[in-house]
Amino acid sequence: MSTVQPRRWWALAVLAAAQFMVIMDTSIIGVALPEMQRDLGFSPGDLQWVFNAYVIAFGGLLLLGGRLSDLLGARRVFTAGWVVLIAGSVVAAAAQSAWVEVLGRAVQGAGGALIAPASMTLLMILFAHDPKELGKAMALYGAAAPAGGTAGVFLGGVFTEWLSWPWVFIIYVPIGLATLAATGLLPAVAPRRGGVDVLGAVTVTAGLALAVFAVVRAPETGWGSAETLLELAAAAVLLALFLVIQKKSREPLMPLGIWRVPRLGSANLAMTLLGAAWIPMWYFLNLYLQQVLGYGAFASGAALLPMTGLLMVFMTAITSRLLGRFGAKPLIGGGLLVLAAGLLWLSAVEPTGTFLVDVLPASLVAALGMSLAYIPAMMAALSGAPQEQAGLASGIVNTTYQVGSALGLAALTALATTQGADRLGDLPALTDGFSAAFLAAAGIAAAGALATFLWMRGEPRAAGADGAREEVTEKTAA
Repeated sequence: MSTVQPRRWWALAVLAAAQFMVIMDTSIIGVALPEMQRDLGFSPGDLQWVFNAYVIAFGGLLLLGGRLSDLLGARRVFTAGWVVLIAGSVVAAAAQSAWVEVLGRAVQGAGGALIAPASMTLLMILFAHDPKELGKAMALYGAAAPAGGTAGVFLGGVFTEWLSWPWVFIIYVPIGLATLAATGLLPAVAPRRGGVDVLGAVTVTAGLALAVFAVVRAPETGWGSAETLLELAAAAVLLALFLVIQKKSREPLMPLGIWRVPRLGSANLAMTLLGAAWIPMWYFLNLYLQQVLGYGAFASGAALLPMTGLLMVFMTAITSRLLGRFGAKPLIGGGLLVLAAGLLWLSAVEPTGTFLVDVLPASLVAALGMSLAYIPAMMAALSGAPQEQAGLASGIVNTTYQVGSALGLAALTALATTQGADRLGDLPALTDGFSAAFLAAAGIAAAGALATFLWMRGEPRAAGADGAREEVTEKTAA
């Protein structure tokens, strides 16, 4: 039996706050993007790098962050992650050019990649003594994600409208310093001996970055050009090399045997396609509200609050109960279908549209689909893993979601650009570009639903919400 941590609930508050901030970092920039584009000289095609630089660094380094957490001690890595995140926030806030802004965002992503796996390790240590307490802690920790997304959308609008866009990064400095001051609440974890698969981390991160770079540049260089094909081929070689390194290494970042865990492969595919559909929707919806409907930054952030509010309510109060009653597979597949329906509805946006007709109902349908699919997909990926691989399974599923987000956004930005999304001021052309992106995202979500129904294995049903949590907890902690 594990030692009971007397301050575990206070420590959970610190970890939940960290999760809140890491997720907020992906949403707070949304309504600030048009202002950043004007001030820093981003082209419409390059603007996505403000998002992608964070996501690639975050997703590409998550496995390394988890390994460092195991070797150096989770509290040390958690602390180091916040130092890195604060440094990246300062660089991003002070940027006077596009490339410096992208650099700051990449540093922020690297910090997040240290914080996220260390947080999960610390949570498991704090509550490993009682599976029921661990289930409650996981629910509270999970609720911090939609809360962070909601707060990010709103605060991004507040800061951009009444202060300036650098404040979406400055906010991380005082909060980060407060979090560092509270790390004494977290349990100390002794380091252990072992090696770090640096080459594996370099190859997987470089491969992902090069793949996204090639897709982003394809509309300019041509999809069939030698330059694009060489970049994509080099990315494929790097990712293949990563797999070879994992097979040969004594202490790999990702032991390939993990993929024998039931439902891990199908759940990760679902998470990849979920990210590839959801994040582009959020990105282009922000641009449609501001560049076509003429909303200011605050109004745009406020317009997305109903969608993010629905996400938070469903994820924290309803989805877990449905998971206990129906199991993961119907919710993941059904959620992706509902998301596809919402995106298909959004593809009908008009240059002369309105929020109440063109945005609100469709965005709520899409948010409902996301809220039904996300937690069940995460649980399906984790539930079959033994204790010694639970952290790895968590790192993989977070990585696939971030990678899907980056590649989906890159591909759909390229598509939208070819359809007119780069013609600022031309409302019909902009709308055509955004509509094409929404329609393609609907296709991605529908493909995810089909793959889930065809490939994912079912699992035993629990009696209710608590039973669902306990079943998952027992499989990951027993």
